[in-house]
Amino acid sequence: MAHVDVAPILARHLTVPACEVAGETVAEVLEGLFASHDRLRGYVLDDQGGLRRHIVVFVDGEAVRDLARAVRPTSEVVIMQALSGG
Repeated sequence: MAHVDVAPILARHLTVPACEVAGETVAEVLEGLFASHDRLRGYVLDDQGGLRRHIVVFVDGEAVRDLARAVRPTSEVVIMQALSGG
């Protein structure tokens, strides 16, 4: 199972401890996470089921936007709020 961490900036609104979640894609891992933390869904996904613009997901250190991206059982998945500005 993939190890999933939710950055503290998101976890401050919801208690989401690091956990192990089964799934072969980012979408499956997120769905597994939402099964235990449904309120997180609205912070992470938009109304069409895509990642919100202000959210970034890292899989093994690589930023991904494609929810179909493969996830290995040993992957580290981190969900963060994206930073922008200048």
